[in-house]
Amino acid sequence: MSGNITVWGRPTSTRTLRVLWTLAEIGLDFDLVLASGTMGAGGSIENGNAPYGIVDTPDYRAMNPMGTVPTIRDGDFTLCESNSITRYLAMKYAPDLLYGDDIETFARASRWMDWDNNEVIESQHTLVLEHVRLRPEQRDSQRAAMAHADQARLYGIVDEQLGRTPFIAGDTFSMGDIGIGIHCHRWHLYGLDYPDLPNVARWYAPLRQRPAWAKWVEPREHHLVG
Repeated sequence: MSGNITVWGRPTSTRTLRVLWTLAEIGLDFDLVLASGTMGAGGSIENGNAPYGIVDTPDYRAMNPMGTVPTIRDGDFTLCESNSITRYLAMKYAPDLLYGDDIETFARASRWMDWDNNEVIESQHTLVLEHVRLRPEQRDSQRAAMAHADQARLYGIVDEQLGRTPFIAGDTFSMGDIGIGIHCHRWHLYGLDYPDLPNVARWYAPLRQRPAWAKWVEPREHHLVG
């Protein structure tokens, strides 16, 4: 499927990965422009690396006043905020694939997308700082342990949901699985002691077999770059 879509962002951002996975899942062609105020080709600004930039330019701020990533342009339409972009792409290009073309499934998936953004991402960010992006002398093992415990609590909630339905929003894969799946994967790359979450394990394994996941989510360099 072809399109005239440009994405500004970076694949080391889980928010950008939501959009990249969605686009690849649908089969849309797009151009990726590397952009960030906090990360660059050499790693994070916390380690003295130069960011990709672009996000502080007048042209970018005209598209995205917050100066964050990702942003997309689809023809003449521009949109920022990753969950809004994911919902837009689902509604425009793949309603059957990404929410069964069903308003109730859309609502359930959206609920979990918002929960991921409001609850999961905070301690995820702490973990990537403590395990990857901060210099060893800057790291705080207690803060890292607290973030890991929070992720275990949150994925315990996911495990309970997945004990009721095969996927996060129902019987089939949906846009609701995207953000939570990305964060689940990143969490498991740190090599920590993980709780037994059998329903998460059953759900996570087939996500990793999806071609769109293999392209954008699976690569370690999209998660463990300092």
